[in-house]
Amino acid sequence: MTRATVEITVYRWAGAWGPFRVRIPCGECSLTRDVIEDTLRVELSGIPVRLRIRDWLNCWWQPLRVGGWHAPIVLVDGRVVSQGGAMNRGVLTQAVIEAHARKTNLNGSHLYGKDSCPHCHRARRYLDEAGLDYRYLDVVREPGALYAMLARVKPLIGSKTPVTVPQIWIDGHYIGGADALSDLLARDVIPSHERGQCSLSPGRGLVEGRESG
Repeated sequence: MTRATVEITVYRWAGAWGPFRVRIPCGECSLTRDVIEDTLRVELSGIPVRLRIRDWLNCWWQPLRVGGWHAPIVLVDGRVVSQGGAMNRGVLTQAVIEAHARKTNLNGSHLYGKDSCPHCHRARRYLDEAGLDYRYLDVVREPGALYAMLARVKPLIGSKTPVTVPQIWIDGHYIGGADALSDLLARDVIPSHERGQCSLSPGRGLVEGRESG
């Protein structure tokens, strides 16, 4: 198992505690397992995950330590993401992608953006004209891209700073937005008045991006 493996633990309503014995898990526990296994095959197929199923009555005190008390309880890397009902696959997808992003470095060049963003189009033009190979990820059409972007950007710009697009990495180094990319490529900058002066503004995003790399 690699260090980047995400741990999913499911505590189902089954097992034994004193005189209480439950041999057949509840319907929502079984449904939760089915949803998780299918999500791992589809939305999370490229992420290394270790899935463990445990009988809640045998070890009820373990999830209780982190706030889990109502089976089925689902933990992702030790954090409760669902309990008391069938698993929502969107919630699971987000939790696993965020956990994996926190454990891994982003290699290569990537641009997170959306089609309706003029600054995203400008940044893509800069990269194309510079002849740089990169991967474009649409955070509106690809929920997984949005979850990964937020998990990677928030630690760099601070939890209270709004995340805008585009968000750009070059050769694994965080650059920032279109203005920071323009500075890096020695181009004229088109100010983004709606964004104001923030960590991604000209002169700041580039410095922070180099330091974060």
